[in-house]
Amino acid sequence: MIRVLLADDEELIRGAVAALLELEPDVEVVARSGDGHDAVQQVLAHRPDVAVVDLQMPGLTGIEVAAELATAAPDVAVVILTGHGRPPLLKRALHSGARGFVPKGSPASVLAEVIRRVHEGGRYVDPSLAAEALLAPECPLTPRELDVLRLAARDQPVAVIARQAHLSPGTVRNYLAAAVAKLEAGSRAEAIATAREHGWL
Repeated sequence: MIRVLLADDEELIRGAVAALLELEPDVEVVARSGDGHDAVQQVLAHRPDVAVVDLQMPGLTGIEVAAELATAAPDVAVVILTGHGRPPLLKRALHSGARGFVPKGSPASVLAEVIRRVHEGGRYVDPSLAAEALLAPECPLTPRELDVLRLAARDQPVAVIARQAHLSPGTVRNYLAAAVAKLEAGSRAEAIATAREHGWL
């Protein structure tokens, strides 16, 4: 029997997916969670074989959960369910330690098969997402420019961003200006929107 944790912030989806998985003869849902921090705690408490986690959750995202579990519970295979299948998110998910990346619209039979595959040590990436990832443009921003843009996305003043990033206000302005220019945006807000749209933030 493959023991599964299911984490999704929407109770209806959590319940529906759990009910469908319980129909599989070799899958047992042993724990459910509604946020990322709790998902990590539930994994440590129940030690499932596979953790199926939503990409967008309160507390920790699915990618952050995968990264934490890679250290705290490396024997647990993480599958990320997502309604946002942008290629950069796929790359970040795989780098974080996730072993599967499945769109939410997939049939339950596909999810069950992915659970079996990752439990056996394999990987699974939705074929259409994999094809998109090969064709997706690389992010033109440096890691530091991305960090500063991510902080700017919280709608904070430059002085606050500077403190958080351990940079001078002038350097923060330079990074933001470079990000706006590289993304061919008309403003900081437009640059943030473009980066989000491509899944770089």
